[in-house]
Amino acid sequence: QVQLVESGGGSVQAGGSLRLSCAYIRSWYCMGWFRQAPGKEREGVAVRNIYGNTRYADSVKGRFTISLDSAKNTLYLQMNSLKPEDTAMYYCAAGPRTWSGCALDSSEYNYWGQGTQVTVSS
Repeated sequence: QVQLVESGGGSVQAGGSLRLSCAYIRSWYCMGWFRQAPGKEREGVAVRNIYGNTRYADSVKGRFTISLDSAKNTLYLQMNSLKPEDTAMYYCAAGPRTWSGCALDSSEYNYWGQGTQVTVSS
């Protein structure tokens, strides 16, 4: 059984930081973070494979960092220099390797957490 449980969301002012956590039972080849703002489609934020190779959305490069602590079975998303446009529900996701490796495409991920809300005020 795959279980992903996110935590760490909250409200913060622009320029602030948050760290999201995703506790998992077992790791998958691809694990990552996605977000969905009201009225918008779900978009990939950051993903990584089991070797630690990462991909980031252009909008978060240089501000967000994805990492994994295998000893704690936890995936993290460190978010710095937050902007109001980062406001969204953030989801942890996991899935097997696909032909594209680990993509920022939500359709390639089979398992999802319940989400944690991030709100950034200006």
